[in-house]
Amino acid sequence: METKVLYEDNHIIAVYKPSGVLTQGDKSGKRCLMDAVKEYLKEKYQKPGNVFLGLVHRLDKPVSGIVLFGKTSKGSARLSEQFRNHSIKKVYHGIVMGKLKEQKGEIKEKVKKIAFFAKGLVDKDEKELLEEIKKATKTRTAELSYEVLDSNDKYSLVKIMPKTGRFHQIRIQMANLGNPVVGDVKYGAPFPLKDRSIALSANSISFKLATKDETKTISIPPVFDLKNIEGKI
Repeated sequence: METKVLYEDNHIIAVYKPSGVLTQGDKSGKRCLMDAVKEYLKEKYQKPGNVFLGLVHRLDKPVSGIVLFGKTSKGSARLSEQFRNHSIKKVYHGIVMGKLKEQKGEIKEKVKKIAFFAKGLVDKDEKELLEEIKKATKTRTAELSYEVLDSNDKYSLVKIMPKTGRFHQIRIQMANLGNPVVGDVKYGAPFPLKDRSIALSANSISFKLATKDETKTISIPPVFDLKNIEGKI
């Protein structure tokens, strides 16, 4: 995995995450995006020992696109604050199944997420298990706006602007519209893509720099379009 740097200053680095790559490592021990970026910084600046890299947001494993990291504690704190107050603007492009009823719109709804899975549940009976799951389930408001850019008889290319950053938010909300993201079998798509990715990418992000009152926008071309999607199925 080559590290594709899209922007870098003294406090912040933005890189491209390919689909199929974890943003942060897990128990599998497989190389993740953070590992690759740390190696890049270590080599570029000849840093001895461990390299600091602040994780401020993630992209799902099957999603591609722009990811921001903090290179310093100041950079990480400034970005984290912007994510918390929803001042960072993100734009995704996705191919979804079918045609949407409206060409543009806003969605605001409650979505549920299992926040954790408690240990020791194997010793609990069914009633106790349900109670534990209820405690672990959080209901939060998810908001996004969307605009259809192109469509045919099978699919639609949609520009999506999330206002909140809930777990699997775009995937859930598009599925709730009846138009799941192509390849996203977890949320109702009828078939996977060949490479097990989903047709969703984070193509633009706008944020304030860590040490200047200046807004930086980073954009990349859409990964998917209606002409190339058939070849990925």
